[in-house]
Amino acid sequence: MARTGEVEQEWVTPDGLSIRRLRHGRKWSPREFVAAIGRAHRVASGLTETISPNLLQHVEEKNERIPYETLCMIARGLDCDPADLLVD
Repeated sequence: MARTGEVEQEWVTPDGLSIRRLRHGRKWSPREFVAAIGRAHRVASGLTETISPNLLQHVEEKNERIPYETLCMIARGLDCDPADLLVD
């Protein structure tokens, strides 16, 4: 686990294909999805934050490992449970 300040972050491996499938189901481009993630995160936390289109591409195409909090942001954008977006 990586340490950021005093907080430990758990790194997870997302299921990029599932994320892409859910995004396509909503007919969102990657940029529209990134904007939706930002909106959902702002509603949930009051903070203006999102992920980059490049990170989304790496997650969808390569199942790149990400901090659990980033997975939670993606899940909020898709209005689903983060556990549904993990590799089995």
